[in-house]
Amino acid sequence: MGLFSSETLNSFDDLYVQQLKDLYSAETQLIEALPMMADAAAHPELKRAFQNHLEETRRQKDRLDQVFRGLDQDPGGHTCEAMKGLIKEGNAIITADGDAAVRDAGLIAAAQRVEHYEIAGYGCARTFAERLGRTDEATLLQQTLDEEGNADKLLNEIAMQVVNPDAVHA
Repeated sequence: MGLFSSETLNSFDDLYVQQLKDLYSAETQLIEALPMMADAAAHPELKRAFQNHLEETRRQKDRLDQVFRGLDQDPGGHTCEAMKGLIKEGNAIITADGDAAVRDAGLIAAAQRVEHYEIAGYGCARTFAERLGRTDEATLLQQTLDEEGNADKLLNEIAMQVVNPDAVHA
């Protein structure tokens, strides 16, 4: 199902919960994908970044569980098709033959697409929570938003300082 397919959105609360379910599904899928990305990474710094982000992603999912408990809602029942597609694109890089540095550059590009999707999603959810007066939830969502931004910056640093220069000379 797509983002809004077969869902009833009669209120801003409905939209907020729908956005949270999408993020929950995205994080769940990412928890499965990050170990494969870490295994595929050749550069130790990139491998470590993926492993660290896996732990962070688990904590982010736990925060979403906390938000859902506060809403008395079940987080399941929705599949984030966008994350499914982003992971599929990442898998094409993981399984590609060729130079390790070039593949690492591709892994970073795929991971940054994921981070940007999550930044957009968490930014919207946080804003919705604020608008609904759910300040505790907004704070939890902002914490994750900050982490996603930091992960994106770290990936960019690894790309610019190490991986891309190596890939260019491959």
